[in-house]
Amino acid sequence: MSDSHVIVRTEILRPAPAVALARLLDVAPPNLERDGLPLLWHWLYLLECPHQADLGADGHPVRGVIPTPPEPGRRRMWAGGRVTRLRPLMLDREATRRSEITSVADKEGRSGRLTFVTVRHTITQAEDVAVVEEQDVVYRDAARPGPGSESAARAFVPQPPERKEWEEWEVETDPTLLFRFSALTYNAHRIHYDRDYARDVEGYAGLVTHGPLQALLMAEAVRRSGRRAAAIEYKLVAPLLAHEGLVVGARPGEPNWDTRIRDHGGRLTATGYIRLNP
Repeated sequence: MSDSHVIVRTEILRPAPAVALARLLDVAPPNLERDGLPLLWHWLYLLECPHQADLGADGHPVRGVIPTPPEPGRRRMWAGGRVTRLRPLMLDREATRRSEITSVADKEGRSGRLTFVTVRHTITQAEDVAVVEEQDVVYRDAARPGPGSESAARAFVPQPPERKEWEEWEVETDPTLLFRFSALTYNAHRIHYDRDYARDVEGYAGLVTHGPLQALLMAEAVRRSGRRAAAIEYKLVAPLLAHEGLVVGARPGEPNWDTRIRDHGGRLTATGYIRLNP
């Protein structure tokens, strides 16, 4: 059911996507029967599944979903978000997600016009709110490949890990992993699997690692420690290309952890702040 401002989706949450994600990331599967879905694993469910005819040239839907581009040709990037897990989402039960746009703001950036859109998702189960999420999406003008674009080469200077402060975990972001994550989340954005498109149309020097994948890995860094995360606030601060490497960092604290993603050269691409369950 949908109108121009709100989209509501309902489905029964099955175990298969969660099992697939654990295998994709090579992480220990959660105890789904006892604990439900870990923080951010709801991204595998209640997905928008647009018709092929409703996709734009970049693979993103141009109608029938929230959000849609403010005008043709604008590039979409996931900029960050905030997620609170109020209670577990349990499997083999029905859940409902209500999605709505809460704010739209136009700004001027170094690369041209920017349109910032915030979308709120509220997921309920048995009439109780389980997850509240705000996603920040930014739309930019079409790329102009050349000096100063994303295709500009970057010098990599490997940095030693800060073992005293940060616990680090390296994840290999090869094209196979990016393709499988796109398939698992029904994400058709071509920058993640079509190298020619990413280079020739959007100006990147390679395939781009998903923003949601980086956020998920930051949350998983906490779960790997045996702790349960209740909320995350994260920001994607720079594009991360697949060949640049991905290192997840977590700095333990009570009751909050700092998390981050960096490439092999030490450049930060995402930062996060995670609150633990009391």
